[in-house]
Amino acid sequence: MTTERPLRVAIIGAGPAGTYAADILSKSDLSVSIDIIERLPAPFGLVRYGVAPDHPRIKQIIVALANVLGRGDIRLLANVNVGTDLTLQELREHYDAVIFATGSFKDADLDIPGIDLDGSFGAADFVSWYDGHPDVPRTWPLDAKEVAVLGVGNVALDVARVLSKHVPDLMPTEVPANVVEALQDSPVTDVHVFGRRGPAQVKFSPLELRELGHVPDVDIVVYPETDYEFDEASMEVAENNKQQKQVVKTLTDYALKEPGNASRRIHLHFLQSPHEVLGEDGKVVGIRMERTALQGDGSVKGTGEFIDYPVQAVYRAVGYWGTEIEGVPFDDRKGVIRNVAGRVVDESGEPVPGLYTTGWIKRGPVGLIGHTKSDASETIANLVEDADGLYAGTQATPQQLSPDNVLRLLREREVPVVLWKDWEVLDAHERALGEAQGRERIKVVPRDEMTDIALGRVASAADEDGHAYSI
Repeated sequence: MTTERPLRVAIIGAGPAGTYAADILSKSDLSVSIDIIERLPAPFGLVRYGVAPDHPRIKQIIVALANVLGRGDIRLLANVNVGTDLTLQELREHYDAVIFATGSFKDADLDIPGIDLDGSFGAADFVSWYDGHPDVPRTWPLDAKEVAVLGVGNVALDVARVLSKHVPDLMPTEVPANVVEALQDSPVTDVHVFGRRGPAQVKFSPLELRELGHVPDVDIVVYPETDYEFDEASMEVAENNKQQKQVVKTLTDYALKEPGNASRRIHLHFLQSPHEVLGEDGKVVGIRMERTALQGDGSVKGTGEFIDYPVQAVYRAVGYWGTEIEGVPFDDRKGVIRNVAGRVVDESGEPVPGLYTTGWIKRGPVGLIGHTKSDASETIANLVEDADGLYAGTQATPQQLSPDNVLRLLREREVPVVLWKDWEVLDAHERALGEAQGRERIKVVPRDEMTDIALGRVASAADEDGHAYSI
């Protein structure tokens, strides 16, 4: 090594990708000083704000992430926005290396007529709403009796399930109070989930698909006469891929089941591709789907046969898209930071010294949460390999590299930084609110209330006097 001082590293994003990267780096042979900088007042990213509240099993990942962030060797600087509170240039001046783990949280576009009508939504926005994300509106228009969900991944299932589930069955979860109030009055009766390919090509996980059949007073409807076809490639996948075999079996069980008399229904449609969102007076009144046909290799093409479904809302769950960070090379075609194996590269493919990336903003929104561990390992291995050059190439002065300096700068700018100890105050408050109602927690949603509670500006529900802050 060229110096005995610790390598100063900033990781942007306190979700699974950033936390795994910090954990792996902290256990490397390097002497490091790590800050995780998070734009929200709470850590855990996608697990807190992207997983449906009625999936407590997946939420348990938070326990593992909290164990890493609470150890004391990694510093959390939450409620700090890179680009406004700290610029990229300032990051370069205070750290030897910066790892971007900002994820993908915008909805991918779907270029069909009518997609911008009133009543047409992105699934990511809806997920952020029902998960209590502080940067989305507190209200959501839930006035549709019939709804279309476009996509056959787990996000589509989450959206369909939350829309269909009766509020009493959500109450044991951490669903926010404003979401409960809105869902209580929802008139929905039918949710139609559409996939353009066949049942062997869907991206549902077997467990999520099976759980769908256990939602009280909700029937699952499949259409074997028209939507349930397999070509040679589909049969091969269904027989040889363990996960898809389980998915096909569950779908077949649904298809063979006699129709029930539940008050709400989730319809699973395959081999139908969205052609147009139909509207009247600027509002969604239907969805026009084109029937597709399998081509022998698992791919499909349109048949020219169209089917109109009366719906009053459309949710597109066709993928997520990364957000560009000013000054960081971005691939507009893929929606990711331009990189090779986690090293950020410019348009010519040359590495940008000191800049790295991991997670969805590195590889795109594919894979499960657990896949980010191997992804982070690749990025950290390359950072460790580059370490000597990072010391030599830093734009920082010794004074700037002091861990206290960046926090001093933020406080001079009156940024209400939330440290780990502050998050623990907010965490205890949310748990106390939930305990009063027999629930694990009730999320605080508005950003200013989150920071006020975390920083001790108001009494919290966890205080000895039992005073509960309004939500």
